[in-house]
Amino acid sequence: MAFGVFIHRADSVYEDSPTEHYQFPKQYLGRAAPTVGDWIIYYEPVKVSKTLGYYAAAKVRQIVPDPAAKDMYLALIEPGSYIDFPNPVPFKGPDGPVERGVLNPQWAVRLLSASDFHRIINLAFDQDDDLLPRMDDRSISNKLREDHVPFKFEQERDRVTYLSSRILRDRAFRRVVLRAYDQRCSITGLKLINGGGRAEVEAAHIRPVEASGPDNVNNGIALSGTVHWMFDRGLISLADNLEILVSRQINDPDGVHAIINRTGHALMPRRAAERPHPHFLRWHRENRFKY
Repeated sequence: MAFGVFIHRADSVYEDSPTEHYQFPKQYLGRAAPTVGDWIIYYEPVKVSKTLGYYAAAKVRQIVPDPAAKDMYLALIEPGSYIDFPNPVPFKGPDGPVERGVLNPQWAVRLLSASDFHRIINLAFDQDDDLLPRMDDRSISNKLREDHVPFKFEQERDRVTYLSSRILRDRAFRRVVLRAYDQRCSITGLKLINGGGRAEVEAAHIRPVEASGPDNVNNGIALSGTVHWMFDRGLISLADNLEILVSRQINDPDGVHAIINRTGHALMPRRAAERPHPHFLRWHRENRFKY
């Protein structure tokens, strides 16, 4: 097993779905195969406008020939492993390239040294106190302390376990979604900040985690508490064109319509790559929404 880097961009010509599979040509198979059973980091190339750099991680479950395309392969992603980075990591930092062992940064699929992998993960998560496990989170190992003591080499596999922590993933998901929506409720349009500087808006999964929904910004939407409650219970939903749908089972339709922003459509992130994917919106309409 080995860590790796998969280059991906939203307008890729390949049939990629980063939370589910990554498509690549046969010539990359030798570099992709060692990543089976281990973690890869997704990287957005510098040619992309306002690139995020290293922006997410996922675990490769299996590599199989693509049944729909000759000489193409699919790296299948372990369900539930994908996680967006709360702090995207640029290719170059103050001390030069973050990926110090890279042989050719143009390779779309390449292996990643353990030291480079953990360096990127540290930068992606450890700089944000809100994302670190609290000392009273008993479900988290005491090794994953809140202080910023660097991990030693023999502890690096604990860092991989750290990526699977539900507490970490919830905090990271919240940070990524709220940043994308500028801490504003997508339905009401309100941006409320409490006295402590914390946004009152919540990060909602469109397809819930318990229904195999990934911790991906495209499966997220920023909602105020009441709207989040209605969304989870299928009293409101979104059409593919982002029109706000209101269930006929609501007992106060006038009150609900009064809190919806005047456009009648959900407010979206400016960055198109961060907007809800129609696949998840369709799942919500078919499995949650009460028509």
